[in-house]
Parts: sequence; C-alpha cells; structure tokens
Amino acid sequence: PSPPGEESRSLDSLDSFSNLHSCCPSSSELNSDAEEAVVAGASPEGPAPEPHHIKWVRWKEENTPVITQNENGPCPLLAIMNVLLLAWKIKLPPMMEIITAEQLMEYLGDYILDAKPKEISEIQRLNYEQNMSDAMAILHKLQTGLDVNVKFTGVRVFEYTPECIVFDLLDIPLYHGWLVDPQVADIVKAVGNCSYNQLVEKIISCKQSENSELVSEGFVAEQFLNNTATQLTYHGLCELTSAVQEGELCVFFRNNHFSTMTKYKGQLYLLVTDQGFLTEEKVVWESLHNVDGDGNFCDSEFHLRPPSDPETVYRGQQDQIDQDYLMALSLQQEQQNQEINWEQIPEGISDLELAKKLQEEEDRRASQYYQEQEQAAAQVQGWLFCSQLYFFTQQVQGAASPASGRQSGSNERKRKEPREKEREKEKNSCVLL
Repeated sequence: PSPPGEESRSLDSLDSFSNLHSCCPSSSELNSDAEEAVVAGASPEGPAPEPHHIKWVRWKEENTPVITQNENGPCPLLAIMNVLLLAWKIKLPPMMEIITAEQLMEYLGDYILDAKPKEISEIQRLNYEQNMSDAMAILHKLQTGLDVNVKFTGVRVFEYTPECIVFDLLDIPLYHGWLVDPQVADIVKAVGNCSYNQLVEKIISCKQSENSELVSEGFVAEQFLNNTATQLTYHGLCELTSAVQEGELCVFFRNNHFSTMTKYKGQLYLLVTDQGFLTEEKVVWESLHNVDGDGNFCDSEFHLRPPSDPETVYRGQQDQIDQDYLMALSLQQEQQNQEINWEQIPEGISDLELAKKLQEEEDRRASQYYQEQEQAAAQVQGWLFCSQLYFFTQQVQGAASPASGRQSGSNERKRKEPREKEREKEKNSCVLL
C-alpha cells in the first residue's frame, strides 16, 4: 500500500516531470473541491479572453475557415473545431473575421445535438444519450485544457478518461506518437503496459526500493522519459504514418499540445493555427517528418510555400510548437535539481492546502524561468546596441581620416610629381590607330 500523501506526491511528480496537461492546464483539477466549483460555474476573476481571429483558406476548392490560436488559447477546442470546419460539418458565416470561445462552444454544442443518429435501437439510443450527457458535463474543459494519459504501446492507446468521450462522440480520432521501440528490451521491460501516470508512480516507487534490480528498472524508465521529453519517438512517428488513413482529419497530441492533423500522399501534416501566420495565406500546413519539430510549411494543396517573412516563421514556430516544450523541459530540469522536501510538509495537511502549495511552487518555477529568459533577451539587446555603436564609431573615424591623410601626405605627392609628368609625356607621344 502507498504511504499517506503518496498520491498527491505522484501528482506533483507528474506535473513537474513533463507537465502532461494540454497547453492550458487548470490547477482546479488537482482537488475535488475546486473541481466542484468549476462545474458549478465559478470562474476566476480576470479580463475576458481575447477572441480568436479566423483565417480563410482555399481548402479543396472551397473557402474554409481556420480558427487561429492566440497566446495560451484553448488548443483542445480549436483542434476539434478545425477538424469539423475542414470536414465542412460546421460552417461559419462567410468572411467572418473573429469569434469568441463562447461562440465556438455554442457551435460545438449545436453540432453534438444535431449529430444524434436517427435510426438506432433503444439500447444504442440510451447508450448514445448517456455518452452525450457525460460529454456535455466536461465540455467546459475544452476551454482550459484536457487531461490525457497516454500509454506507450500504441498511437491510439490512452487510459480511458471522461475527456476521451468527447472525441468518441464526435467520431474524431485522437493520436499520439510517444511509443517505446519494441526492439529495445530493457526499456520495454521497464515501461511495460504502464500509462504515463502509472510510470511516474513506478519510478518514484523504484527509487525508494532497496532492490537493486527495481532501482535499475526505475532508472531506465526515467531515462526514457528524459530522452523523449518532446513526447514523440521515431518508432511512434513510423507507427503514426502507418495508422493514419490517407486524407483522414484527426487530432494529434504531442508536447502538451493538441493539433489538427491529416495525411496526404503518405506524409503527415499539422494545421498551422498560430495567430502569427494570420496574414500568410499560403501557409496552411506543416509537415511532420521528424521528432525535432522543424517541418516544412505548405499551402492548402501541400505545395512547399515558405513564408514571406522569415521572422514570422521563427515567431510562429516558437509560439505554437516550442513554447510549451521549453516550459515543460524547464520544469523537468528544475524538478531534478530542486525537488520539494516532503519531510517539511506538516502531517495532516488537506488535499486542497497541498494542491495550493504545489501550485505555488509551479508558479515560482515558471516565474523564475521567464525572468531568466528576459535577462537573456536583455543581454542580447545590449550586445546588439554595443555592436551598432562600435560600427557607427568606425564610420565616423573613417570619414575623418581622409582629411588629415591629405595634409600629411602632401609632401609625398610632391615627390611623385616628376614621375607623373614623365607618364603624361609618354601618353602624349602615343599614336592612335
């Protein structure tokens, strides 16, 4: 049996190890009291979320809207909505430019109600209505983030959670590529059939064991998570390419982010939804051909279309792909160097108080990370300013040196004048033919 507080400790390890929430995790999911508040409709005070800009693209000879993602936008909701929009199952008014998250939820809710099958048996009808009721109960989480618990044995293998009902109800396949290579025996043994949550708990348990074999197995499992922090392996990429059907529209989970994905002529592509590409009409898809996240941009017909502004590419890739990964990697590294001292936590502390302490620790780490990034950016700007100042100084000195050079070199030119006169005589004696 697990010691008291082990479950909460595992939750912290889960969040710190690679933060396996979607791009907008909610701290309210850590305890039941806060969860009830969310279900009841309570919302934290703060400014209303910004609306999403709509990018109209030419998709299969028809103008089709794509919902773009602003900073910290609800990526699960956008990924699902963009699948339905590209499949023309949901349509927006022509040339609509912005849309709010509440409007997106209304469109999605109406679609779920309208998509109810007509000719089904009584048992199927009751089952569908139960699934629809369960999906509606957690539909609000699409605006903040979904908890998904991957298993490392298959691209469509997830631990079943209520959040998965939404994808089943909408008939939208959900994929991931975080797989163990079956040819690496020691990792296969260490990971086994564990889900991510179970594997983190196993690592913690193995570290505390006195059995050297279990300690070694826990170390192998921990190294696997460290080496695959981007949540995609080459074996998983191969399995993905094989499993996704040609032309299929689906949702891909990777690096704490949900993306709209399709397959064209045997190649996987992710929909480019970052708001920085709003004016790049020819940039619609990005190829998924390696685990490094540096794919090629394509238009709606999958022809290579590099963006007109290289700076836009950098910003877009950083915001949409790398931002969540860098945060997760930073939290993972800090967790290795600065673990919470559980012995200092008083006994009898409630789950709510513990959750608050964990959230405060995560906020502190995130704040430290952003401060380091700002300091690094300031150093770069200072270096650029010094370089520009040095270049300007060199130009000023170069402009002043010729004047003094003419004065000091006057005597030298006087010595050269006889030789120049001889050359002029030679030129005058030449005969032009």
